[in-house]
Amino acid sequence: MKKVYSVEEYIETNPHYEEELRLLRDIINTTELEETVKWSMPTYCLNGKNVLGIGAFKQHFCLWFHQGVFLKDEHNLLINAQENKTKALRQMRFETKADINKTAVLTYVKEAIENQRLGKEIKPTRKVKDVVIPEELKTALQSNTTLDTSFNALTPGKQREYCEYISEAKREATKLSRLEKITPMIIQGIGLHDKYKNC
Repeated sequence: MKKVYSVEEYIETNPHYEEELRLLRDIINTTELEETVKWSMPTYCLNGKNVLGIGAFKQHFCLWFHQGVFLKDEHNLLINAQENKTKALRQMRFETKADINKTAVLTYVKEAIENQRLGKEIKPTRKVKDVVIPEELKTALQSNTTLDTSFNALTPGKQREYCEYISEAKREATKLSRLEKITPMIIQGIGLHDKYKNC
């Protein structure tokens, strides 16, 4: 997708829906939302928070509601464009200018603004990777209770760093020398990269 720097430019690069996009833009601009461009698409914000956006594709154009999951959707106009992937985002999709019900669009936009004011939002969750403990460390933890207790007291991120540090070594001898090096650090509750983080 071509990088665009203004809403005007975005509309001009989608001439097949130019009139339709201008109509949606006019409806949105009757509200207090601030118009900007993010991800090369027209985006509308309230106090710096994304509320909605407009987009054009080959077969349709749409309104994106960033926290659309909270909209009442009384007219059954919203879809989840990526089922099982997007939790909050909802899309109002159109194929022709005649599909745009100005009153309904404005009602949804105003409700989205109100929801933003109320702080209704689903924050994206980061997928936490499992900590895979290499055999060498597993053996050491089983035979040293102090090391085991200290390791379990570390954050999952620090545990993962230590596990990866050992796993990345190709030779068994290197794995064991790395284990020897990190054992006192784990007992002290220090993360593998802590000394760099405090610089």
